[in-house]
Amino acid sequence: MKSAVETLNPTRVRLTVEVPFEELKPSLDAAYKKINQQVTVPGFRKGKIPARVIDQRFGRGAVLEEAINDALPKFYTEAVNEGELNVLGQPEIDITEFNDNEELKFTAEVDVRPAIEIPDFSGIEVTVDAVEVSDEDIEESIEQLRERFASTSPVERAAADGDVVVVDLEATVDGEVLEDGVAKGVSYTIGSGQLLDGIDEAVTGLEAGGSATFTSELKGGSAAGKNAEVKVDVTAVQARELPELDDDFAQLASEFDTLEELRADSVKRLERMKKYDQATQAQEKVLDALLELVEIPVPEKLLKDEVETRKHNLEHHQFPMMGLNWESFLEREGKTQEEYDAEVEEQAKKGIKTQFVLDELVKKEELSVNQEELTEHLMRRAASSGMSPDQFAQAVVEGGQVPLLVGEVARGKALATVVEGAKVVDTNGAEVDLDDEEEDETAETVEATTDEAEDAEGTEA
Repeated sequence: MKSAVETLNPTRVRLTVEVPFEELKPSLDAAYKKINQQVTVPGFRKGKIPARVIDQRFGRGAVLEEAINDALPKFYTEAVNEGELNVLGQPEIDITEFNDNEELKFTAEVDVRPAIEIPDFSGIEVTVDAVEVSDEDIEESIEQLRERFASTSPVERAAADGDVVVVDLEATVDGEVLEDGVAKGVSYTIGSGQLLDGIDEAVTGLEAGGSATFTSELKGGSAAGKNAEVKVDVTAVQARELPELDDDFAQLASEFDTLEELRADSVKRLERMKKYDQATQAQEKVLDALLELVEIPVPEKLLKDEVETRKHNLEHHQFPMMGLNWESFLEREGKTQEEYDAEVEEQAKKGIKTQFVLDELVKKEELSVNQEELTEHLMRRAASSGMSPDQFAQAVVEGGQVPLLVGEVARGKALATVVEGAKVVDTNGAEVDLDDEEEDETAETVEATTDEAEDAEGTEA
């Protein structure tokens, strides 16, 4: 077999392959064997039909077609390996010349990873938000804790904002009560926005025993996305009472004995959260700065596939859970379809570029992933997915996704290398020290940027 590579552009090549007929013999024999097992000819046992009889009965062309279908993937892979190509996705193959007992010629056009030159990134400098915990931050944190420990007591008055009402609901669409549109004894805090649009206005001012009807778009269930007429019956009104801010509250809500100790712990906790946010911000800004330094062409087909993947996942997986369609989603986002498409394309392009440049950096720095690092990453992914580590690991193995997880960890380590060499200062001009534990966060930053790019990229030979 002979092959030649023609570069069509920085991200696409054409392979020209010539295969002598004798190299097709193994596939030709396999084709006769396969057809032998599938057909019956009177006078011959199944599987024992001579090749000449198969040619007479079913045509030599059918055998040759079966042989070529079997042989093409193998010869294509050989040509890819011979050309040392890093291909993306599936090729477009065209048989240019073939006759019985003569040479097979075909071409294969396929996207390839572009050659990337990693520049000196030691001069990258980024500015991030300073870690500052204000009095307002502390008070908001304490107030959220008070809300969690609020108590309720029945009152004989009209319901007001902040009260808890116990309600029975009945949703009707086109004059028919929905089977899954009836609920009884539902507790709802007025103003929380955690139930149906319009319910706050409907129940405010009602006493126990009162009823109202309002129209609302259903967010889930059998009639998701449709407008329903909802009847609400208030069976009880309860006032929420927040605990006093004192040492007794500190003992109730935490392991601390005094309110002062609880406040001090809140400061530490808020500082940790802001440091985490600061580290994430640093990683994102360093990544953006790195991408600015590198010229990275993006394969058109790969970009198109990823855009379609992202939109498909949104439409078929997220919309049903949120009770949305394209019209309501775009209205909520305040964007036109064209604006949203442009935004998704830009995100997809960044994801592809990130994967390309970090993969190249992994290779350049000779970074590897050990079992402990992979296990830690797997456990984090399991936690974010809501699955147990064992369940997530089984799903990963069964889905053949282990290489993807290894890639995520390796890219995280590559980005950590760049972040480590960058100068990071906060808005006060102080240099920020990002310690070793931030490497875990780099994997998450990379994962968020490149996750779907791997799906769109498809199989690599």
